Amino acid sequence: MKFIKKVKKFLHWREPKKPEIDLDTELYLQLAPFRLPLILTVLMMLTGTLGYVAIDHFDLMDAIYQTGITFTTVGFGEIAPISDAGRIFTITLIILGFGVFSFSVGILVDVLNKGELLKILKERSMLYDIARLKNHYVICNHNEFTIQLTRQFRDNHIPFVVVDPAEDIEEIAKKYSYPYFVQEEPHTEVALAKAHLSSAKGIITLSRNIADNIAVIASARLHEKEIKRRRPYFILTNANTLSDIEKLKKLGADSVVSPTKLMAQRMSAISQRPEMENILEQFLYKKDTPLDIEEIKVPSFSWMLYKKLGEINLPRYVKVNVVGIRDDKENFIPMPNDETIVTLGAKLMLIGSSESIRYAKKLARKKYPPQE
Repeated sequence: MKFIKKVKKFLHWREPKKPEIDLDTELYLQLAPFRLPLILTVLMMLTGTLGYVAIDHFDLMDAIYQTGITFTTVGFGEIAPISDAGRIFTITLIILGFGVFSFSVGILVDVLNKGELLKILKERSMLYDIARLKNHYVICNHNEFTIQLTRQFRDNHIPFVVVDPAEDIEEIAKKYSYPYFVQEEPHTEVALAKAHLSSAKGIITLSRNIADNIAVIASARLHEKEIKRRRPYFILTNANTLSDIEKLKKLGADSVVSPTKLMAQRMSAISQRPEMENILEQFLYKKDTPLDIEEIKVPSFSWMLYKKLGEINLPRYVKVNVVGIRDDKENFIPMPNDETIVTLGAKLMLIGSSESIRYAKKLARKKYPPQE
């Protein structure tokens, strides 16, 4: 066993990940009706083989072959001379075989007409595909927000799973190009397990009903504690009123977006500076752009901690600029100078290329300053 493990490790051969819910029990229940036809078929083959051996003294293989072609009524004829008693036995075997065959076909048609077997097989395949995802987002509830968000995610190659209880979720997924989907109530443990939340980066709930968003947030945070996850999930949701925004943040949401407020702010900014719309569309909302902006957190073990921005001098290592700092109390300092100190829990808002920002994240997670 150790040798096999070493070989697999050398070949980078990893075992396929299994879903937390594999639907094996449901699949077994759907296949259970086929047990009786299978047993009858085995009994017919056994009876026919023993009959030919006893009546006409066939060899074992000849008896099995004669039983097979007789039972399936393929019409190959007799492979050796058969006595009158053997022919009567053959006729009986044909009639019984036809009955078993008709009975089996009836069960097969009945199971397929119900549609549950094919549905379970499709869902089981989907769950195995989802289990291979890592650092994906679980998006709860299908609506117009989900359509627009998933379009952006696809453009930026961000993996995601859509969870919605709609009966026609498969047709919806085909229409709007959802590669992975789960038909469940988003706040349930079954839904979180099927969406493989344990390996996800975060969860996004976009229901118009605040109660649904509250239920999803509570379930996600409880799931987080149960699996003892080291890094908390990033939870994003939406709300329409200021009171709902505060309520959702207190319950555990990391960020709450208000569509009405966001639209008003953007319309106000565009009306004052129309040229900014083209800049935002060109650099921030499209994929493969030369410019990106992102907020990164400085870990408690980082070499950047308790140092001035001038001492850190990020542009010396990577082509990014710090355009803002947010402390652990959510106080934001725009355009900080070189004397600004990076405190515990601080987040740096960086602007630069996507590749440069990714490298800056790696630098922030180092314990010691990088070499020149």
